[in-house]
Amino acid sequence: MIHKYKLNGYNIVLDVNSGGVHVVDELTYDLLDNVSPPFSDECPENTVEKLSRFYDREDIISCYNEVRELYENEILFSGDSYEKLAGYSVPSPVKAMCLLVEQDCNLRCEYCFAGTGDYGTGHRMHMDFETGKKAIDFLIGKSEGRQNLEVDFFGGEPLMNFDVVRQLVEYGRSKEKEHDKIFRFTVTTNGLLLDDDKIDFINREMSNVVLSIDGRRDVNDRVRRRIDGAGCYDRILPKFKRLAKKRNFENYYVRGTFTKYNTDFSDDVFHLYSEGFDQISVEPVIGAAESDFSLTQKDLPVIFSEYERLAKRILDAREKGEYFNFFHFMLDLDQGPCAIKRLRGCGSGNEYVAVSPDGDIYPCHQFAGTEEYKMGNIHDGTFDAGMKAEFAGTHIYAKEDCKKCWAKFYCSGGCSANNYIFNRSINSAHKMSCEIQKKRIECAVMMKAAEAE
Repeated sequence: MIHKYKLNGYNIVLDVNSGGVHVVDELTYDLLDNVSPPFSDECPENTVEKLSRFYDREDIISCYNEVRELYENEILFSGDSYEKLAGYSVPSPVKAMCLLVEQDCNLRCEYCFAGTGDYGTGHRMHMDFETGKKAIDFLIGKSEGRQNLEVDFFGGEPLMNFDVVRQLVEYGRSKEKEHDKIFRFTVTTNGLLLDDDKIDFINREMSNVVLSIDGRRDVNDRVRRRIDGAGCYDRILPKFKRLAKKRNFENYYVRGTFTKYNTDFSDDVFHLYSEGFDQISVEPVIGAAESDFSLTQKDLPVIFSEYERLAKRILDAREKGEYFNFFHFMLDLDQGPCAIKRLRGCGSGNEYVAVSPDGDIYPCHQFAGTEEYKMGNIHDGTFDAGMKAEFAGTHIYAKEDCKKCWAKFYCSGGCSANNYIFNRSINSAHKMSCEIQKKRIECAVMMKAAEAE
């Protein structure tokens, strides 16, 4: 299988199974519309006749022979060596956990997937230390031989329960030597409660920090409002700058969203860069079609155009010696993730779980509050092994649409939570999310081609 497209003056051919990327001339690009395996020894005459209106006959034959040689060397139209590995996508030790330490928030973001903190339950709760301890013990017990474990403090807003965060970090560290484990703690925060004491603790103990801000002041404050209705931009921006500077702008990123209100989101990316941040993510909000902020299928052409604009702007900036990472354009064409990760993605429900303040276990934070996907509870010791096996089997070959998709090894079948929310099935890929992801991959590959020149 190949995927070919034109972008920013490049004719790009992606060999899906090998991951090889080829920048080709016009003749090769057009020839690939007219030939496919198996290749005969000579170029089919009907192909020569069709293309000879535009290209020299001898050039067409020579190009065909080159393509055939690439095929024979498994460089183009290479075979799928991954499907046989799908059988290894089995239940694995748990290595990561999201702790919803605060199921409440001091913001009322319009688009919040978590129902402004209560996850649609109507109950605003905070996790006590004993529940958090049991969750960490659960992670240690279910991690089996894995040494490196990850715990992400999430909300709502986790800094509203910061004393428990401190206690749980201390507790986790106290268990490392005893169980031969190494904890990697992370936190996601809206920044309203940040102060120097919290910043120093976070920068000392957290391996990564996610700072939530949507970009330009007017964009951010339109949807990210405090409980009193006021915006938060002017409160959080100086704190985020201070935190990032104190950690030498390492192991962090600012994480924003874009909605129907700011489909010119490349301006938000560059605004964040202009404010000194060099690790940036801005992601689309896809919600109910009736919501004013929700992006829909009708917005896709504008979104695609803006991703292309962003890719070109980043390349232009790099030519000037200005460099920053945009999360969704970060692509490793040399090694990339391991084969199993390519097949099943983030590992939610299998290698990764989330725990709510009352101890309920879910496949990830986006499933929190979904009774159908409650896997168990920390307090009563239950954990649904059958559901864990179900999530272990959510690889790309279990999803009919993914099997024949050129982007399958990059997106790994998409987000299980999104698939469930929109399609009521974790094995049915959400179409709009797929289309957006494919455009981002095309832009990222094009940027790699441009940088290789």
